[in-house]
Amino acid sequence: MSNIQPLHRIKAESETDPFLHESEVRSYCRSFDATFSTAKGSRLTCANGRSYIDFLAGCSALNYGHNDPDMVAALLEYLETGGVAMGLDLHTQAKAQFIDTFVRLILEPRSLAYRLQFPGPTGTNAVEAAMKLARKVTGRLQIIAFTNGFHGCSTGALAATANRHHRMGAAVQLHGVTRAYFDGYLGPDVDTADQLDKALSDPSSGFDLPAAILVETVQGEGGLNVASGGWMQKIAAIARKHGALLIVDDIQAGCGRTGSFFSFEPHEIAPDIVVLSKSLSGFGLPMSLVLIHPDIDQWAPGEHNGTFRGNSLAFITAAIALGKFWSDDGLMRDARRRGKMIRAALEDMARLIPAARVKGRGMMLGLDVGNGRVAGAISRRCFATGLIIETSGARGEVVKVLAPLTTPDEVLGDGLGILRAAVEQQAARTPRAS
Repeated sequence: MSNIQPLHRIKAESETDPFLHESEVRSYCRSFDATFSTAKGSRLTCANGRSYIDFLAGCSALNYGHNDPDMVAALLEYLETGGVAMGLDLHTQAKAQFIDTFVRLILEPRSLAYRLQFPGPTGTNAVEAAMKLARKVTGRLQIIAFTNGFHGCSTGALAATANRHHRMGAAVQLHGVTRAYFDGYLGPDVDTADQLDKALSDPSSGFDLPAAILVETVQGEGGLNVASGGWMQKIAAIARKHGALLIVDDIQAGCGRTGSFFSFEPHEIAPDIVVLSKSLSGFGLPMSLVLIHPDIDQWAPGEHNGTFRGNSLAFITAAIALGKFWSDDGLMRDARRRGKMIRAALEDMARLIPAARVKGRGMMLGLDVGNGRVAGAISRRCFATGLIIETSGARGEVVKVLAPLTTPDEVLGDGLGILRAAVEQQAARTPRAS
């Protein structure tokens, strides 16, 4: 029997709900079933006027909040004066301004000398380019990626993504990635970096020598698992020892989310390749970037191609964001303070649910309640009372706070109050062990 609905029925339903024309693949809108019309700062507003505090922030694509007025003004001026909106990878003033600002405010103060590659508009494009370059430079096939890692859903990046739900959507075999255990995956007493080194040192371990080791210092979608500084330094040393490149995926954890522009800065390592996206444009416009050590910038001209290799409008807002928020350490001082505020509130909430714990770093924090059903219920209660907040983790067990870094303290407190009320309601429903 056919599952196709009659056209007249679809048309009748779509007159009241136009989103029925959208593919079944849609996801966030299923959890947050509202039609939003405007946004400002840390709030989203529906067409009916109802306002929500946004602790999702475009899944960390809006670290500076919605519709920053300085970015809006610069974008409007650029468009009104006929700025180049689409230029392939031609030289444009917008690109020159972004590159100059990024080098001056981000790379030079950190004594980093990366080359900049614009691979395409999304994070998965950046991961694909990084993996491809590592294989080209080393002549090797395998990439080491880690349990609970998430790197994108295009086929190459998906091979490095651990989540079974996403991997099953590929409908093809995913090749070229060997999975290793992330820091703490086997418990606090097992050093998984030492395990990886032993496997790579043993010619009969079954681990082929890799082109690269691909790692997130804080696993966002994987459940806010945090790599320790010591573990990250060991991973960097293992990559050097075995002739592999170190790729840090800073797509979600970068641009200040963990307390510094790059998440790896506190670990005092210098990756061979860094991938950025999400909040890079500052405005939520599609943009990604691959940072490449000059010695391994071995691309032939046009060898990694793509029509949308540079989003000129994103260059404009990104340059404004860098100049506004990274000319001094004001944003990071406030973000670290707000991170402590969030952590303290979450630790207080964790006492309400047996075995709950706080995870994450900086303003990339969450409450692990140990159960996806419970976390989902908390998220739904929050939405019903005016807060948008998602879950993450292998089973959706972590309620994840991704408030914009610029969220005013009062709004942050209001959002945390809504979250606490939802946790309290859930705790009252959760039986405690006798």
